[in-house]
Amino acid sequence: MNTIEFLDVSFTFPAVEGDTDAKGNQIVPKPVFDHFTGNIPGGFTSLIGPNGSGKSTFLLLASGRLIPQNGKVLLLNQDVAALPEEQKNLLASVIYQNMEFETDDKVQDLLSFVYANGNLKAKAKSIKSGNSDLFSEVISVFELEKVLNHPLTEISKGEIQRTLLAFGILYGSASVFMDEPMFAMEDYQKNSSLEYLRLFCEETKTPVYISMHEIDLSRKYAQNVMLFYPDRNISLGSPEEVLTSADLEKAYGFPASMLKKHETMTREQIIQYSNLYKQ
Repeated sequence: MNTIEFLDVSFTFPAVEGDTDAKGNQIVPKPVFDHFTGNIPGGFTSLIGPNGSGKSTFLLLASGRLIPQNGKVLLLNQDVAALPEEQKNLLASVIYQNMEFETDDKVQDLLSFVYANGNLKAKAKSIKSGNSDLFSEVISVFELEKVLNHPLTEISKGEIQRTLLAFGILYGSASVFMDEPMFAMEDYQKNSSLEYLRLFCEETKTPVYISMHEIDLSRKYAQNVMLFYPDRNISLGSPEEVLTSADLEKAYGFPASMLKKHETMTREQIIQYSNLYKQ
């Protein structure tokens, strides 16, 4: 079954006042999606592609956080952008990289509030065994025991990201969208988190869509992969079908052998290597 349907969708970000080119002319953004129609299945889906290729915009449109200028997006057969805020949240949770918070509430209190006031109403069994409460399992999986009594504003970036992952599970939305959620986490934490998210997706039949730079992790955990190209085309299939060297080189603009290094490159270094590769 297709979980997401894009129906003749067009979306362009508005021009930023004062954003001009070398000649002083106003820069007019190009469309991110231009009359795009496509069906995306459920399951555990990874979004891969260079910065600026449309991954984040896709997630925000699919979850109803952005409204297309033309066409509509259906999520689980509902026009998600047209829903009231509470219903939209119950249909789709969205986790961003570097989300900012202005609260002195402790992590435990925030997690308890999310768990009690979302779809699960603080009544869900653990995913791994089913013999304990989901809350305790999520705290353990994302290694949050040591920060439960700390205000969210006083923990590290990696701890914040793991807390956000916990939010995404405990709220109990019908689908989950995550944009670079593994930011600032240790490698073993990325693996344990993705392993649990994949299991959560399979056991609860909750579609999970996750954008991330680490191609090796997508190969290891994703059921489906969406590979975004700079020309706005998108390939969809299994990791074996989509993450070929030829397609990755087409998407990123430099040799596939360098993509592991790409994950730690600056934007300037990526542009430099891409230009050299094209030459």
